[in-house]
Amino acid sequence: MKADAKAEAAPAGGGSKKKLIMIIVAVLILAIGGGGGAYFMLKGQDDSAEHDDEPVKKKSKKKKKEAGPPVYVPVEAFTVNLQPEEGEQYLQLAFTLQVPDAEQSEGIKNNMPKVRSRILLLLSSKKASEINTPEGKQQLSKEILEQVNEPFEEHGDEQEVSEVLFTSFIIQ
Repeated sequence: MKADAKAEAAPAGGGSKKKLIMIIVAVLILAIGGGGGAYFMLKGQDDSAEHDDEPVKKKSKKKKKEAGPPVYVPVEAFTVNLQPEEGEQYLQLAFTLQVPDAEQSEGIKNNMPKVRSRILLLLSSKKASEINTPEGKQQLSKEILEQVNEPFEEHGDEQEVSEVLFTSFIIQ
């Protein structure tokens, strides 16, 4: 009888081990499935939040940062010859660039020779009559903004300059 008791006890113990292993495997599958599901749900929310923003002309490789106070980058004054109309005319222009953060400010300061060259070429192509009116000044501001926002390196990111603020504007 002792042998029969041992034989009956063994299958019962083996069955409970199987149940325990099955339960552990089921819990692991649920945990992995739940974690994966949560990951994709949260990732989907991040993607949809990006698509809810205003349309962007070019996607920046940089992540958007929290909005803080703008940073201003003053640009040294320009004095250029304008295209001739009524004799020789000169433009003396100084402005400040508005950027979202110190990182953008540093990028522009580090590339100031390129900024100045682009603006100098733009300004020297203008006639006094084109930029003497308020509308002409606004158009010039847009053109300066386009020039400054162009990438400094081929296939590089655009700058994030949001505004050109004239601080001096003299035509002589």
